[in-house]
Amino acid sequence: MIDIKVPTVGESISEVTLLKWTKKTGDYVKRDEVIAELESEKATFEVNAEQAGVITLGNIAEGDTIKIGDVIASIDETAAAPAAAPEAPKAEAPKAEAPKAEAPKPASAPAENVKATPVASAIIADKKVDPKSVTPSGVGGKILKDDVLAALSNPGRKPGAELFGRNVKKEKMSNLRKTISRRLVEAKNTTAMLTTFNEVDMKPIMDIRAQYKDKFKEKHGVNLGFMSFFAKACAYALQEWPAVNAYIDGDELIYHDYCDISIAVSTPRGLTVPVMRNVESLGMADIEKKVVELAGKARDNKLTMEDLQGGTFTITNGGVFGSLLSTPIINIPQSAILGMHKIEERPIAMNGQVVIRPMMYLALSYDHRIIDGRESVSFLVRVKELLENPQLMLFGKDPVKALLEI
Repeated sequence: MIDIKVPTVGESISEVTLLKWTKKTGDYVKRDEVIAELESEKATFEVNAEQAGVITLGNIAEGDTIKIGDVIASIDETAAAPAAAPEAPKAEAPKAEAPKAEAPKPASAPAENVKATPVASAIIADKKVDPKSVTPSGVGGKILKDDVLAALSNPGRKPGAELFGRNVKKEKMSNLRKTISRRLVEAKNTTAMLTTFNEVDMKPIMDIRAQYKDKFKEKHGVNLGFMSFFAKACAYALQEWPAVNAYIDGDELIYHDYCDISIAVSTPRGLTVPVMRNVESLGMADIEKKVVELAGKARDNKLTMEDLQGGTFTITNGGVFGSLLSTPIINIPQSAILGMHKIEERPIAMNGQVVIRPMMYLALSYDHRIIDGRESVSFLVRVKELLENPQLMLFGKDPVKALLEI
């Protein structure tokens, strides 16, 4: 009999939460097959079977907290593997029949699979009511006339919600949410955080994407998004303003000659911030591939400790949720974070004329203990310049000025 224990996942982590069992007691498992998913305060990870055999799960329920080194299951490696079930003979595919002509549906009929009385159906059609917003009270889930009238008289109520309900739901905080809470409070209490703002005309980048997105996808197998432009612009600006890419460690400042940029990714379990390494050395396609890889791992709870540690600067995009302007909070121990926002067409003055341009507000939150106002503002202005003139990202400066060495 082999005991399966909770593995060590980090120096400061002493307990984890059982998210999900993937096997049941009595199941035969193969070597290295996943038997459970666990969550630490920083990431989720899987526990694998060390040998093949019949598994017996410990008396641990999903959601329970367990300590590092605890036994969560045992495997009887002497148990014989179950015999493979014989394959059933394949049945011949039925011959396709000619499609039958369907009678046209009356325009006033409610949506398919919706059962309603004739009067209720007529009101639904006349008032253009979404049948899903109506709570049926008839036998077998049939919508009655009074159900439709109730939906019309309470248009702001969520379908199926109790009228004048006062229910409260309590839910245990996950380890990940506890860590997010603790780190945000720590960032607020231990840094001298300020935010500076600017705006960027996104038309040049949008024109490049419109012109080259198909060729880019064909060549590199990945879509050309906005993140590669922002990450590349930030990498240039971080190298020009190294304080924005630095840490405070006690009485020392730690500067980095590389740009490990964290990207904030929202998942159903909470916010995670995986890291792209050496962005200053990556091409646009490499950045886009890394974004897709990290976002996929975050969505599937496959991020490792290595994916989450060591970033020197963070980019977060609230624009995907519709945010027009925000003040992002620093991802400690980093000293700055750039907030992207929603692209919105706005009238601006250009060469003495009022024109409509797709504009985005940028926000840079920074730790004033290490970054002065001049550095923070200059950094953000440099990012704006690079984004509005993407060709500068090839050399980091105007090609003519590079030619003339000025």
